[in-house]
Amino acid sequence: MARPRLDPAIFNLPVEKMRAGYYSDAYFNRAREILERDGHRPIVRMQVFTRSDAVLGGVDEALAILKLCSGRHASDGTWEAGWSRLRVRALHDGDRVDPYETVMTIEGDYALFAHLETPYLGVLSRRTRIATNARDIVAAANGKTVLFFPARFDHHLVQTGDGYAAYVAGALGVSTDANAEWWGAKGMGTVPHALIAAYGGDTVLATRKFAEHIDPGINVIALVDFENDCVGTSLACARALGNRLWGVRLDTSGTLVDRSLWESFGTFTPTGVNPQLVRNVRDALDGEGFAHVRIVASGGFTPARIAQFEAAGVPVDAYAVGSAFFEGSGRFDFTADIVALDRDGGWHECHKVGRTERPNPRLEPV
Repeated sequence: MARPRLDPAIFNLPVEKMRAGYYSDAYFNRAREILERDGHRPIVRMQVFTRSDAVLGGVDEALAILKLCSGRHASDGTWEAGWSRLRVRALHDGDRVDPYETVMTIEGDYALFAHLETPYLGVLSRRTRIATNARDIVAAANGKTVLFFPARFDHHLVQTGDGYAAYVAGALGVSTDANAEWWGAKGMGTVPHALIAAYGGDTVLATRKFAEHIDPGINVIALVDFENDCVGTSLACARALGNRLWGVRLDTSGTLVDRSLWESFGTFTPTGVNPQLVRNVRDALDGEGFAHVRIVASGGFTPARIAQFEAAGVPVDAYAVGSAFFEGSGRFDFTADIVALDRDGGWHECHKVGRTERPNPRLEPV
């Protein structure tokens, strides 16, 4: 049974601009123009690959670009769609790939899709970076929930595709509705510092107002570092809200030492959200009968830092991760090469030196 793909309409592509080559490198637009003016219609096989061990993202988005934007303008200015004249095979979003493994092939009249190389490679690169980083973060979390909270670190127009890329790689929560749009969910979040400030710095009051006015189906997660007293504020919120409090989020700045650690200098790095702070909060909540209250840790978490917490058995229930989804040392750029030409009904090898065809039996017809 064929695995489902996202409907091209969901991507809300700027179709007319893409057809016109507005988002394309000029040399691809000029290649199309030359072929059109010369009346040359080479039938090619294009091969797409990346150089990294990766989790693929952006495949369905790239296919949508080809489906909706391949073709040519007729002499009367109307658009002649090209998708039906292409033969495309591709892997799926969320698939793991090895370096140089072929992830997509496109066969057909090159002039129909030459202008699309820049945008389809771009979405593959962007989303694969997010998906691969998400895989590493999820793996480090050792089965615990990972929340995708990086929306504030980049342009709003990338939120939807980035959220989906993280989702297919295993991140289970996102912070904006845009992040969750493609799979029909909603953004989640905690009581923010700004709401606490709006209620005069009273975290308990702000959290109670959150619980009072927000849909009862939404988990109430109190942000408990406003007064730099995560233990005291966690207990105060738990006492005030009881079972309505789903969790507390520790977000202490990396330049601050929480009040509960002021007497603990000398044996560990006391700044920020550190293992001892988490243990102090857990012990305090359990000691007063609030074992149901979960602990969410945030603030500069990377795969390496999460792995350290997990190796030490730190009692974190979920990790909220931000900019680490955009980082990572791998190369996530994609390359497309013509590897063969169809001449007289048969395929003939034709490619740049070093870019031989690498057939991949995992590719599925689209």
